[in-house]
Amino acid sequence: MTKPTYFAPAGGAPKQTELLTGRAVFTEAYAVIPKGVMMDIVTSYLPFWDGTRLWVLSRPLSGFAETFSQYIMEVAPGGGSDQPELDPHAEGALFIVEGEVTVELGGDVHVLHPGGFAFLPPSSGWRLRNRGSVTARFHWVRKAYEAVPGLDAPEPIFTNEQEIAPTPMPGTEGKWATTRFVDPLDLRHDMHVTIVTFEPGAVIPFAETHVMEHGLYVLEGKAVYRLNQDWVEVEAGDFMWLRAFCPQACYAGGPGKFRYLLYKDVNRHMKLSRY
Repeated sequence: MTKPTYFAPAGGAPKQTELLTGRAVFTEAYAVIPKGVMMDIVTSYLPFWDGTRLWVLSRPLSGFAETFSQYIMEVAPGGGSDQPELDPHAEGALFIVEGEVTVELGGDVHVLHPGGFAFLPPSSGWRLRNRGSVTARFHWVRKAYEAVPGLDAPEPIFTNEQEIAPTPMPGTEGKWATTRFVDPLDLRHDMHVTIVTFEPGAVIPFAETHVMEHGLYVLEGKAVYRLNQDWVEVEAGDFMWLRAFCPQACYAGGPGKFRYLLYKDVNRHMKLSRY
């Protein structure tokens, strides 16, 4: 198996000689945040994180993401946090794209390298440090866990995508496949974070229209994505947010694979009241 590569932003600043024209799009149905806007000027910082900055890709907001937030974390050697998550109701998923991080949870130590994945239940008291010699970059997806009476909260998961066989979509001969870090039939989980892979020229051959909200970060390759009524070119380093029921389809452009990290909310009744 060929070892995957993952795009990660490095920051910087645009030159005064560059054109303003870009590919960023924000609509009521979807948003595209291209890699070119992830510069130093749009980074953020968090309490109790040392040697760390981040790019916020999504957050719960009226007219934007409703169910999740997603960050790209950049942690310098020696950096990290002993209090990374301040919300006791928040579950998290980490996906490593550069460097390595050490996660401590329940007395166990887990070293995650590129392709590494961690699911972190709410109130689990995890800690994270970059004990390596190079800057580490990883995605951190956060969601308020929706507990269900009679279902236990899921346990932590630590793995690497190299340890998981992709599941091909039926009828595609493996040209469209999903790497699933969580068993989709495990109803304790209320979100899935997966990796979707398209071989060159593969397609989503219909306009998917469904209740799940999506966050998609392109890890590798390029494609033309149909979002609502628009065709949008995307490439490695771009992020897309799709609200529930936004029609979506794509053509993988080649010459290599098109791969993205996908978030979606799952396995819960539709809320009928906020009270």
